[in-house]
Amino acid sequence: MLKLYYATGTCALATYITLEEAGADYAAERLSFKDNQQNSVEYLAINPKGRVPALVTDRGVLTETPAMLAYLAQTFPKAKLAPLDDPFDFAQVQSFNSYLCSTVHINHAHKMRGARWASEESSFADMKAMIPKTMGACFALIEQKMYKGPWVMGEQFTICDPYLYTLSTWLEGDGVDINATPKIADHFKRMSDRPAVRKVMDAQKA
Repeated sequence: MLKLYYATGTCALATYITLEEAGADYAAERLSFKDNQQNSVEYLAINPKGRVPALVTDRGVLTETPAMLAYLAQTFPKAKLAPLDDPFDFAQVQSFNSYLCSTVHINHAHKMRGARWASEESSFADMKAMIPKTMGACFALIEQKMYKGPWVMGEQFTICDPYLYTLSTWLEGDGVDINATPKIADHFKRMSDRPAVRKVMDAQKA
């Protein structure tokens, strides 16, 4: 059985949804950031980075969302969550997810993780003020140049879709109107209606 460590409101949601979409046998354990459980001795033994998600497999622990999503797509090929038989198409999936991880997520993190990059309160204020602009620009680029439709990679639902959905859940809090990107707004609605997404979102409310 796979075991996912997650916290609500984080990028771990993408892996959580993908586990459900894949039909995996898994358990999910919630960490409380409010109680600083991500820095507990017990959790740091699992993930020394002190972040979520972490996925415990029979071969060891995986961290970093793009790696976990690729692992799940390859471990559960019958779910058809990535174009595994085409190296170029699979690389495009990885490229999209890498952009979400290395650029979009980092822009979002400047809102509440400014201490990673600066120490002055004025710097934190500047970072927060930029969030609507930087996040809006990222999603505009995705809408105009990267999103193929009806799913991120075209006709086939892939591991890109839970990841985009996850970061889309942050837009309102980041001061970005999702309706400014109608394709992504439609994607968000259709993702919200998927049984796997509804199940995971309900589980997180429990």
